[in-house]
Amino acid sequence: MSHATLPAESIAAYRRDGVAALRGVFTREWLAKLAAGVERNLREPGPHAKRYTPAGNPGLFFGDYCNWQRIPEYREFMTASPAAALAATLMGAKKVNLYHEHVLVKEPGTLERTPWHHDQPYYPVDGEQIVSLWIPLDPVPRATCPEFVAGSHRWSKWFMPARFKDGGKWEAQDPRFVPMPDIEAERAQHTIVAFDLAPGDCIAFHGLTVHGAPGNALAMRRRAFSARWTGDDATFVRRPGFMSPPPPERDGPREGAALDSPVFPVVWREGVGRVYETRP
Repeated sequence: MSHATLPAESIAAYRRDGVAALRGVFTREWLAKLAAGVERNLREPGPHAKRYTPAGNPGLFFGDYCNWQRIPEYREFMTASPAAALAATLMGAKKVNLYHEHVLVKEPGTLERTPWHHDQPYYPVDGEQIVSLWIPLDPVPRATCPEFVAGSHRWSKWFMPARFKDGGKWEAQDPRFVPMPDIEAERAQHTIVAFDLAPGDCIAFHGLTVHGAPGNALAMRRRAFSARWTGDDATFVRRPGFMSPPPPERDGPREGAALDSPVFPVVWREGVGRVYETRP
């Protein structure tokens, strides 16, 4: 099977800016399946679940990841939905590995921001072909949408990861990491983009695109499922100190090898379409 069909301007925006809004790419059936999975996830948090809202504060900022193997709705979406083919088109990849999923819920009245960061320095992955599809399950007006610094994936910089809960830095760092600039203080110096989104839309962004998000002061939920994918050039690496998600202790790839493994299966190939391959 060929790559998924997307408007040329969406592909160009993703490659130029490191971020693009994709409109109407997921059906109500897929969104309903994800919504059921998120409710299951809230009832049955995984080992990496975090509550970022301090006790006594309004709302709830909940995050969890790497649950696709235990939550059947997530597993079906990650292996059978159009998402992997969309990722292949955006990356220009001949194969797509399932990297992981990340669920972020901000209930009405939540004050906590998602701090400015980019994702790849947290990951045990090197390579250019890394993309996330941020999929809202509720209408998301621009006021509660994540914001992205256009073109930041081309800055040739890897910024120090920070903990979401308190903003602290990891104790040990990759020597290439540099401090994150004060994006809020420098907003006028950057092109910062966000979107009004309807269910069925998603935001595609590169692993090095700098982004953050406001709290949710509105009277509606903001549930998002972020599906993360890697392409042809991605390799497994163990960075100094903590990584998020933590690298697998078993069934993962070798250092310096392609990600192909039971933990990061190949789920799409050019000329074939949907597959499920766990061997290197």
